[in-house]
Amino acid sequence: MSGVQGRTVVVTGANGALGQEVVRRLVAEGATVAAIVRGEVAAEIAELPGVSGYRADLSDHAATADAGRAILAEHGGVDGLLHLVGGWRGGTPIDEADPADWDFLEQGLIRSLQNTTQALYPALAASSDARVAIISSVSVAKPTASNAAYASAKAAAEAWTLALADAFSGGSAAAVILRVMALLTPQMRADQPERKFPRYTPIGDVAERLVGLWDVPVGEVNGTVVTLVPEPGAGA
Repeated sequence: MSGVQGRTVVVTGANGALGQEVVRRLVAEGATVAAIVRGEVAAEIAELPGVSGYRADLSDHAATADAGRAILAEHGGVDGLLHLVGGWRGGTPIDEADPADWDFLEQGLIRSLQNTTQALYPALAASSDARVAIISSVSVAKPTASNAAYASAKAAAEAWTLALADAFSGGSAAAVILRVMALLTPQMRADQPERKFPRYTPIGDVAERLVGLWDVPVGEVNGTVVTLVPEPGAGA
C-alpha cells in the first residue's frame, strides 16, 4: 500500500506538464489533491476523482492565505505540499541582466513558496505524516554568469525549504529539495524525436520520486537535497 494513500496533498503549478503528471499519480495512489492555480484547473485533471481546485495568485500573500483557509475548511487538514511553480528568465551576461527578470523570478520562485508554506505550515506540522517538496536546479551548486538571477532565486527557495525542514525537525513532517537540470516532457520528445535530450529528467521520473516521498520515513528525507539528473547515455 502506498504511503500517500488517504492523504490530502496540495499541488501548486498543477496545470503544468509536471503538475498534471504528479496529480494523476497521486490520484492513482489513492490521495486527495487540492490544486492551487491562477485560473481554472486544466481539463485533463479537473475531472479526476478526488481533485478540487482553488484559485489564487501565489505571489499575493492574502490571496494565498485565503486559498489555504478554503482548503483546510473543505478537507480538515493537509498532509503535503508539492510546490511545482516554475519559471525561467536569463541567458544574458551578468552585467546586462534585466532587473525585471529578478522581479519575475522573485515572485514566482521565492514569494510563492513563502506564501504557500506560511499558509499551510500549521496544518502540515499537525499532520501525522506530511511532506513538502520543491523542484530546484543543479545551477544552484554551479551558477553561471548568464543565469545569475535564476540560480540566485532557486538558491533562495532552497534556503527557505531547508529552514522549513529545520522547523519540522523532530516532528512528523519533512521538507525535501529535488534538483534537475531540465525537465523532459512527452510533448518535447514528440516534437523533436531525433533529439537525445542528454541530462534532461523525464517528468515521469520526477513525479514518481515526489509521490514516493511518503514511502520513506520522515527522518530519512527531511532536509535532503536529491539530484535527479540522468547520467550520460542513460537514455534521456
